[in-house]
Amino acid sequence: MIQIINNVLNPEQIALLMHTISQGEFQCGKQTAGWHAQGVKNNQQWHGGEQVNEQLQQALLLYLTQHPQFSAITYAKKMMPFIISCSADNGGYGNHIDDALMHGEQMVRTDISCTIFISEPEDYEGGELVMSLGGAELPYKLRAGDAIIYPSTTLHKVNPVTQGQRLVALTWIESFIADSQQREMLYDLDCARKAIMQQNGKSHEFDLITKTHANLLRRWSAT
Repeated sequence: MIQIINNVLNPEQIALLMHTISQGEFQCGKQTAGWHAQGVKNNQQWHGGEQVNEQLQQALLLYLTQHPQFSAITYAKKMMPFIISCSADNGGYGNHIDDALMHGEQMVRTDISCTIFISEPEDYEGGELVMSLGGAELPYKLRAGDAIIYPSTTLHKVNPVTQGQRLVALTWIESFIADSQQREMLYDLDCARKAIMQQNGKSHEFDLITKTHANLLRRWSAT
């Protein structure tokens, strides 16, 4: 399931984030790519001092995890530290699959990938995040503050940025529900029960869907 989450960051939060980023510097991003992806990775990665980086990590974690859609989509168990990526001067990232296991403070199985857009789409040319699914290519270029969440099993790329600068924040999530189809079913059930509650209040139908949602979550998170 590919899901867009709007307004993870508001304009004031983006401005604060840009101020934090200004206190660090960008270096070659190849060092964080797996051996099979280094040849197609052509971007810059932000580095800051320990205190500045901690401020950035805590802020992004708070903004993302407090969004009401985040939990229902991901069922997050562990998360990797955020990476701030900059693409400019024809920089991008060719077709690749994210590493299945990543090591931050702890080992994380990457079930879900997340990109939070920091730059406005009109601020740069190119730079679309492109998913390859069933022989089709699906491009995404979101507003600043919006995020896209997608299975880490997806082949994807970032088109070269021919003008301007593309800034994004990236993280990877290990879910209590490893199977993407099971996560999608739980999300659909959650959306259905919320719609029933909004339209009809707490009803017998709401209770049945809530029971099924909870029991599936209990069963699938134990595997």
